[in-house]
Amino acid sequence: MQTLYRIARAALFQLDPETAHDVAMKAMCALGPAAALLGAGADRDESRTVMGIAFPNPVGLAAGFDKNAEYLDTLHALGFGHLEAGTVTPRPQPGNPKPRLFRLVEHDAIINRMGFNNVGVERFLRNVEKSAFRGVLGINIGKNFDTPIERAADDYLLCLDAVYDRATYVAVNISSPNTKNLRDLQSKERLDELLAAIMQRRDALAARSGRVKPLAVKIAPDLDDEQVEAIAELAVKHRLDGLIATNTTIGRKGVEGHPCATQAGGLSGRPVFEPSTAVLRKLSGHLRGRIPLIGVGGIHTGADAKAKIDAGASLVQVYTGFIFRGPDIIADARRALRR
Repeated sequence: MQTLYRIARAALFQLDPETAHDVAMKAMCALGPAAALLGAGADRDESRTVMGIAFPNPVGLAAGFDKNAEYLDTLHALGFGHLEAGTVTPRPQPGNPKPRLFRLVEHDAIINRMGFNNVGVERFLRNVEKSAFRGVLGINIGKNFDTPIERAADDYLLCLDAVYDRATYVAVNISSPNTKNLRDLQSKERLDELLAAIMQRRDALAARSGRVKPLAVKIAPDLDDEQVEAIAELAVKHRLDGLIATNTTIGRKGVEGHPCATQAGGLSGRPVFEPSTAVLRKLSGHLRGRIPLIGVGGIHTGADAKAKIDAGASLVQVYTGFIFRGPDIIADARRALRR
């Protein structure tokens, strides 16, 4: 299977990255049930409970890959233990101008400045309902680019209201570098206000529906020790259910001199593994098991996935490694994490 993927990748990498993504996913969808032959299968011994949710296995797909929840059935067939779809915003938006996605092949890395391009929450949910997928679905929510940062909570609350009934858990994205001022929401004062509003709304929705849906927040790798500690304290204060560490980095360490290194946007892939894992480890040290962590950023091998767990994560997610290695990375990571 890996040889077949290498051949397919060689052809796909001749295309513009966004075009290649669409072609690859449509091709896998065309396989129908046969897509499961590419996957890693099921193993009862891999299940674990995190945030009160029973995950079939600890390896998930990070947000950003299936922004509009168009490919849930096919992606699930590949063997992921959970899928995180989005980021979705209240209103549709085109994202930043193209080109906005760049491969750094020799570094197993990508730079993107997509800017939350998505079809909006109403159409997103129609896509979810059309799918047969009933596994663990995280829905990653964000704010529209033209919503002032002072009104950001309004967008998150709108999305939370809309997706609550369908999501297994909700992920709050405050760490993309590609929406102006979004990362300001990670400051202590603004995050305190945002978490207060979101958790209050979650509790109201739980009372109405009779079901408590976990809430996790996704943070950046570009945080100093004081910021990491503040986020940990606020997560405990507001009884957050989980933290996702981390998003892409605005740093360029490890890709200096590459023709694409000067492109604006977030860097993902192998170069983000070290800073991402460092933040994960610091969070784990501050939290001491009080809030579960999901480790994401730079996972390209089973050993990388194990390193995230050793640094304090309960689950891991892949994205760029999946693009470079294909479905084989799912099986590799799952093997490394079997107890």
